[in-house]
Amino acid sequence: MEPPEQFIADFFSSFTEQALRNDEDPGHVVDRYFTADIVQVSDGVRLDRDKLVAHIRPLRKNLVAYRFDVHEALMDGGRVAARLTVHGRMRKGREIATEVHLFGEFTPEGRMRLSHQLTRTLPEGR
Repeated sequence: MEPPEQFIADFFSSFTEQALRNDEDPGHVVDRYFTADIVQVSDGVRLDRDKLVAHIRPLRKNLVAYRFDVHEALMDGGRVAARLTVHGRMRKGREIATEVHLFGEFTPEGRMRLSHQLTRTLPEGR
């Protein structure tokens, strides 16, 4: 079994890579990585499956490069707690970095069922 840090990095990297492909329906990508009843709460904003699908469209338009640095993660069965930084470069060249504290639940097949995230935008250059 892979370390939890690797699982989280692989999950988000693979999802983002596939989400950015313009040749595939965003709904199919979301369904591969999330359960139909997914609840993702990020900074108090609740996203369901339909909202996750809608989130892919602006990603495809604006995100040109990304990296996930998982600093630490713990798993207990399908439950996970992780601290990571998401780095991205936008179409117009802007660099972004977001610190994420994640508590989530995954199915045995590795699809996300539940996620609560607290995020903080980091100053440029971090």
